[in-house]
Amino acid sequence: MAYTRTPYSTQPVDLAIAVGEASGDWIGALAIEHLIQTQTLSMEGIAGPKLRDLGVKPLHGSEELSVRGYVEVLRHLPRLLKMRRNLIQHWSTANRPKVFVGVDAPDFNLNLELALRETGVPTVHVVCPSIWAWRMERIHKIKAACSHVLCIFPFEPEILAKEGISATYIGHPMAALVPETIDPIAYRAGLGLQREGQLLAVLPGSRGAEVKHIGPAFVQACIELLKQKPDLRFVTPMPPASKLLDMFRTMIPVQLLDRWTLIEGKSHECMAAADAVMLASGTATLEAMMYRKPMVIAYKMPWLSYQMMKGKGYQPYVGLPNILVNEFAVPELLQDRATPTALANEALFQLDNDANRDRLQTAFAEQHQRLLKPSGEIASRVIQQVMNG
Repeated sequence: MAYTRTPYSTQPVDLAIAVGEASGDWIGALAIEHLIQTQTLSMEGIAGPKLRDLGVKPLHGSEELSVRGYVEVLRHLPRLLKMRRNLIQHWSTANRPKVFVGVDAPDFNLNLELALRETGVPTVHVVCPSIWAWRMERIHKIKAACSHVLCIFPFEPEILAKEGISATYIGHPMAALVPETIDPIAYRAGLGLQREGQLLAVLPGSRGAEVKHIGPAFVQACIELLKQKPDLRFVTPMPPASKLLDMFRTMIPVQLLDRWTLIEGKSHECMAAADAVMLASGTATLEAMMYRKPMVIAYKMPWLSYQMMKGKGYQPYVGLPNILVNEFAVPELLQDRATPTALANEALFQLDNDANRDRLQTAFAEQHQRLLKPSGEIASRVIQQVMNG
């Protein structure tokens, strides 16, 4: 969507905000929408289309922060550093806002929040960095940078409280988008998939490196599954407007393509349509949990990267469903354990064991309700409190 950037000016501003991706724009908009219901605020920052529609003047577009991968980050680093320096200077002098709200994008926002808070600007960070997954040492920067943290997982405020960091649990906004009743047959019809027989959703990740490392093992696991379940079918969604669909297609033997449906986008619908899910560790595991699906979580990365990350987690689990349930409710196969045979055996259990399915559906339904909160309303209330001092 075309828009015109707002030039830096000396006009006073009530609220400054920075979001880095479409999800951040959406979460930020949920809070701002409630905040402006009872007052008129002057707002500016790094904004996406939803925030711009609510009256946030875009000094920069959110797509300017949408940079992934070490190589791409390094290529854009000079531009990002200059942008941050300009914003710090802009908001720490005559244009000092009553509050700064940073939504996710911790590598950019935490340093921005730290600099602004040192000049007296109260800061609210929305979406706690996943310190429970890795790099727990970041908690010290969070303490210095954030007046308050708004958390989307219920276990996060307790972790932050141990370091004296003010935090509030707002629920996970995505929980409101998932229906309480899931009809797999209806979802299959909507996707044009065969209604009869078992269906396994296979999600090897949303980034090229993920698909490259775990994709071949997933495909080989599916080949092994077919030896025991010759009527099994597969569906794989991939991010729209990416090359990942073509990349993954080349990994699938030609003779399997008639039973393997590749779809651009619609990951939620694919999971809802499936009997079970085999997927790479990440946000998709949370989505699969909300759709109450038995699953196998796996992950592979370069050996050196894994050695660097190993032991940096706060908890013994990697998958979000297991972290939320606080037990190994579903299998996690990482690195050398993610063999095709192991993946196939675990997937077979998830597909066929009815007692396991019933247990998971009950546990996952409870977690869905736990995540279901009026996120925008809670977030706006906290932001207002911080703004008022």
